[in-house]
Amino acid sequence: MTQITQTTISTDSFYLDPTLYTGRPADTTGRLPKELCTYDLLDALHIPYWRLDHDATATIEACHDVDKRLDIEICKNLFLCNAQKTDFYLLMMPGHKKFKTARLSKQIGSSRLSFAAPEYMEEFLDITPGSVSVLGLMNDKHLRVRLLIDKDVIDHHAFIGCHPCINTASLKIRTQDILDIFLPYVRHPYTIVDLPWED
Repeated sequence: MTQITQTTISTDSFYLDPTLYTGRPADTTGRLPKELCTYDLLDALHIPYWRLDHDATATIEACHDVDKRLDIEICKNLFLCNAQKTDFYLLMMPGHKKFKTARLSKQIGSSRLSFAAPEYMEEFLDITPGSVSVLGLMNDKHLRVRLLIDKDVIDHHAFIGCHPCINTASLKIRTQDILDIFLPYVRHPYTIVDLPWED
């Protein structure tokens, strides 16, 4: 574990450890196995990342504080399914874009998209609401979830922020490392979609 730097951010009742770390935490007390497995995989793949520990990010304001500290822009991660609950999708898109179901449905050929129930999220990705992350695909052993990435994430974000399968920590990872190393390893190709900023 390496300490990078330290500053102070005012977060009111939201606790944010102002220290950026790299690598697996030395003290794993209170950390869930699925979080530690995430660090182990990233380290095994030699994917560098910066870690920030904090309270559960239950509000968008808390996410802004985290992203400001990590010097990244918010990226939405939405877990979706079709009406029949036979096809499941993880959508990554810029945080400030509005999600338009119809525009996405047309591009991927799936009608009546909606948010998938938490039980599917836990079954396929081993994550709970509020912790949705591309890193959860490491747990999708049967390849039930199709990854969709908005082109603006790839074109304009050199780094992405994501949770290590739990929302009490956030990681900053190079986008290209996710695309070129992580996704091939977990056997998940991705589909680029182009969602509008405005209708």
